[in-house]
Amino acid sequence: MEEYTRFTGPDGASTDLDRSSIVILPVPYDRTSTWIKGADKGPFALLEASPELELYDIETDHEVYTRGIYTSAPLEVGQMEPERMCRVVENEVSSLLDGGKFVVTLGGEHSVSIGAVRAHASKEEPLSVLSLDAHADLRDEYHSSRFNHACVGARIKELAHLVEVGVRSMSREEKGVLPEGDIFFARDIASSGTWIDEVLSRLSDKVYVTIDLDVFDPALMPSTGTPQPGGLDWYQVTALLAAVSAQKSVTGFDIVELCPSGNNRAPDFLAAKLVYKFLSYVYKRKR
Repeated sequence: MEEYTRFTGPDGASTDLDRSSIVILPVPYDRTSTWIKGADKGPFALLEASPELELYDIETDHEVYTRGIYTSAPLEVGQMEPERMCRVVENEVSSLLDGGKFVVTLGGEHSVSIGAVRAHASKEEPLSVLSLDAHADLRDEYHSSRFNHACVGARIKELAHLVEVGVRSMSREEKGVLPEGDIFFARDIASSGTWIDEVLSRLSDKVYVTIDLDVFDPALMPSTGTPQPGGLDWYQVTALLAAVSAQKSVTGFDIVELCPSGNNRAPDFLAAKLVYKFLSYVYKRKR
């Protein structure tokens, strides 16, 4: 197993699982990616960048690390078949939820989210899943697998009400799979002043959030396996996460598809900052 840094490093990480409210679960998996490989290195790159975070969040006037953030050992999923990997993730997340933990799953490719959503959907009903992604991921099967990273939305839709935000790439077969009103295209967000309210209106009170980092424009987040032009910016994404956290009960979230490059470490830090920022929003409501 590759060596890993605890999230937020020596000053902010908890070493006591029992006294921690939050668990970071790394899942270094990259088997079904279809273009740039390396998402299995994403959790480690994010964790390595995280000690550079300021532990005080200006916007929420809070230090969420005081709630206890424990970094679990990375799941040893290697090159498992994706369906088996999803079961392993589901079992681990379920165990942590049973222990009363708020779980943040770090991918790895987006297929790891299927297992995490399964675990949450089995314990929270009705549950909505908010997906931030450049791609619709609504294919029922891709490259002979129903658990390919291009099928994540299709599998989630079988478990919970799915709302997608930031989409700007899909196949013809995916068009019309989601009901009208449950998919928010990036081009429409760019010209809308009410899109966040519209997203919130589609969600139930309990919400799980899955964030594929390619939802961001590649000028801001180039380190993904399938970048797409025309993405969202930092303040669009964080404004949505702040609103969801304030008005809904966020049960957990994942951040996936960081494909790190040794030549540019800024995207690794963006991903780490996004984890801490989202936790700050969630625990602002819990205070």
